[in-house]
Amino acid sequence: MNRHLLSTADLRREDALLVLDTAEQMARLSDRAVKKLPTLRGRTVVNLFFEDSTRTRTSFELAAKRLSADVINFSAKGSSVSKGESLKDTALTLEAMGADAVVCRHPASGAPHRLAGWVHGSVLNAGDGTHEHPTQALLDAFTIRRRLGRLDGLAVTIVGDVLHSRVARSNVWLLHTLGAKVTLVAPPTLVPHGVSAWPVDVSYDLDAVLPASDVVMMLRVQQERMSAAFFPTEREYSRRYGLDADRAATLPEHALVMHPGPMVRGMEISSEVADSARSTVVEQVANGVSVRMACLYLLLGGADERDEREVTR
Repeated sequence: MNRHLLSTADLRREDALLVLDTAEQMARLSDRAVKKLPTLRGRTVVNLFFEDSTRTRTSFELAAKRLSADVINFSAKGSSVSKGESLKDTALTLEAMGADAVVCRHPASGAPHRLAGWVHGSVLNAGDGTHEHPTQALLDAFTIRRRLGRLDGLAVTIVGDVLHSRVARSNVWLLHTLGAKVTLVAPPTLVPHGVSAWPVDVSYDLDAVLPASDVVMMLRVQQERMSAAFFPTEREYSRRYGLDADRAATLPEHALVMHPGPMVRGMEISSEVADSARSTVVEQVANGVSVRMACLYLLLGGADERDEREVTR
């Protein structure tokens, strides 16, 4: 792997499979009495979050601690950033602290890429604007492979607010790299410009696509990023693009329903479907720790023979 994890488009197939295979080993730790490895002892991981986050920040923190790293949680609120400090000045401060890895979430697309040019440690993109969220895509792929046994040849349908979704972008590139066929389903107003250059099919008819889908990934409508009306009403959106029990019944018996969270129940997905046996929502959260452990482990050079014996024992 490269020194940073900024975009799933940068991952070769062998890189992505290495992360998934390593995450599988990390997941075995949950069956042990002591759920920690000494791999990153003496290393410092900084969680640098300029946007609110619960699942991602906590997941990265737990992942680093399970690898015995020291963790610094840096929130923009209440820091010098709120007083006008620039991203570069913040980066230089972290560099002076000796950060070995910086996990960055930022409202501006491309911010982690800029950060990677200013620090010597590894930078992991935990979500930048509407651009990408690579570890979310990796944990989604990990969850699919665990449930269905493969990714090659699967039909994955991503539904909803694709325009504002960094999760959708990261999943499109990663799933394509891993051999899945991706179809985007959204209102025309929520399909990004330039999507013709993406390795996807586009449909505006959810009912037509569901019967042939192995995986349906629902997206939250990100109204906080919208400066105009992208659809008439929430009820109309739900009627055309929401996944309820009747629509879920048209899926193949083995098909999975996914959601990166947070879910808006009753709008993009019904509670009946979100809590059903085919839903992987809770698994995705749990698998996030294993996948983020794998990313930190590989990026920070933890894979020596002694540590591999500890993981696989």
